[in-house]
Amino acid sequence: MSKTLYALILGASSGFGKAISSALAKDGVNIIGVHLDRASALKSVEEHIENLRGFGVEVYFYNANAADSHKRQMIMDDIEKIFKTKSNPCIKVLVHSLAFGTLRNFIEDNMENAINQKQLEMTIDVMANSLVYWTQDIIARKLMISGGKIFAMTSSGSSKVIHYYGAVSAAKACLESHIRQLAFELGSKGIAVNAILAGVTDTPALNKIPNAEIIKQNALRRNPQGRLTTPEDIANFILDNYKRDSHWMTGSIIHIDGGESITEL
Repeated sequence: MSKTLYALILGASSGFGKAISSALAKDGVNIIGVHLDRASALKSVEEHIENLRGFGVEVYFYNANAADSHKRQMIMDDIEKIFKTKSNPCIKVLVHSLAFGTLRNFIEDNMENAINQKQLEMTIDVMANSLVYWTQDIIARKLMISGGKIFAMTSSGSSKVIHYYGAVSAAKACLESHIRQLAFELGSKGIAVNAILAGVTDTPALNKIPNAEIIKQNALRRNPQGRLTTPEDIANFILDNYKRDSHWMTGSIIHIDGGESITEL
């Protein structure tokens, strides 16, 4: 019996999540998106939703904090209700692309300007720990089966230092550790779990980092292909990968950067 496929995308309204949802919807995958946007951005979100529906798929978007346990349970309950009305449904793809954290140094001359405990813990919880909690709920409710694919967006900041990026760097390192552990624990279920390390990409999240233009210029100088990575580059990889039930590539950090990470120019 053929399955009714869904992708659950955390951070679906912009950047990587937006491109991935578009690529999968175009391929016939139904989209469940979680995003956190202010009223000023909702018109753009609605346009994205309509574009997705134009591909003839079901689209369900939730404007909520993905790290809020109560909101997560409400969304998961809603997904279960939706699935009860469908023929052989499953979440084929889970994408974790949450970019919400505090950009502050750990140490400042005026320590009132330094990151505080609440900000540090929030950043790690949203950008790393939330992957574990969503995965736990999906598996506990048996919404993903063998052949499922879990992807989380990491960055070179997991192992390198950037001004103001300390909390996000810690979150990305933590995220990569979670990826390894989840891959280990879900291997027997035939579910693959991988981190994607994209090259420098011109996204709203990148442009919030101080000196973002310098980061982009350095990446352009290093990249053998002479351009920045795009969200569509990442979406195209997931589009190619999700169709196969193979789960032998798991627990990995997959570089998708046009060779940017192999050069020291």
